[in-house]
Amino acid sequence: MMPDRIVSHFHEQAGWCRDLGSPFTAQLLIALARDFKATGITHELVSEWSGNPRRDALGLRLVGALHHAALNGSAPSLSAIYPAENPGWTMATVWPVVEAYLKTQGDTVLAFLQSAPQTNETRRCIALLPGFLDLAARHDRPMDLLELGASAGLNQNWDHYAYRTANWQRPGPSDVVISTEWTGPAPAHLSASPTIRSRAACDLNPLDITDDAEALQLKSYVWADQPARLARLDGAIALARKTGLRVDKADAADWLETQLSQRRPDGLTVIYHSVFLIYPPQETRERIRALIETAGAAATPEAPLAWLCFEPEPLFGGEPASGMMRTRLQTWPGGAARFLNQSDGHVTSVRVLDA
Repeated sequence: MMPDRIVSHFHEQAGWCRDLGSPFTAQLLIALARDFKATGITHELVSEWSGNPRRDALGLRLVGALHHAALNGSAPSLSAIYPAENPGWTMATVWPVVEAYLKTQGDTVLAFLQSAPQTNETRRCIALLPGFLDLAARHDRPMDLLELGASAGLNQNWDHYAYRTANWQRPGPSDVVISTEWTGPAPAHLSASPTIRSRAACDLNPLDITDDAEALQLKSYVWADQPARLARLDGAIALARKTGLRVDKADAADWLETQLSQRRPDGLTVIYHSVFLIYPPQETRERIRALIETAGAAATPEAPLAWLCFEPEPLFGGEPASGMMRTRLQTWPGGAARFLNQSDGHVTSVRVLDA
């Protein structure tokens, strides 16, 4: 039954939030699940949800709606009890305020729930970085970058970010720093200097970070008790506004087909994405893979092709229940593929698989 699925989804998502360092979001989801079971306001708002709550990330939509209200100043009572202004929060004091907001602003919440969560997690760039550096070291050619499922496009600026771990660092031209725990050797080509000739990206529903309202929507999906992630997002948005990134609104397979038909004969085309491939329908995923493999078969040493992605392990033969992601790099001519590293969806730590 759908009510049981919603409660189970809230509890499952709470576990993921707890494991990824957000006790506030975890406890809020548990409180929402409890209220739902008691047929409270949460039940009134989402019991008729027509889709799959897990696939639709219903829990993250709901906590995103609440965080959005706390951020935009429309609910001062909510802002006052959220972690940014109340670091000593307890759910015993938070929940009554949340419940009151849901009861009085249900229409606002329901409108927010229509948008799928987009976090554009910039820390995923540190998992992709070894692949980009390896390509730069092995191909003395300009890169033409094609990003699929780019959200607001912040990861197009991966070469502008600085990277920092306990055992290696790579400076960048901006003050946005991507850091994580790193287990294993440093990337083999830290001194490589990629030459980026062009950047292009698509998303089915891109967010325009030059629009303050859409930038705030993006920020609302970052968990409220993670100030480092929130600050990094602010920095990445400011940088993207300076560099003038853009994201095409398009179906990924249609867009990729057009881009590959127009690729230049004298550069390295790099198709890349992170935690994207799980969202399109199966037929779209198969079409994307077929487009890449067909283009790869036609690649030459003068115009090589690379497919770099950070995606859940089961998509490439891993354990279905692992919950982990792997960075995979495949290159043509030849079609050789290898897994570079493994991490969780927020890249809180990275384990090197192939240096």
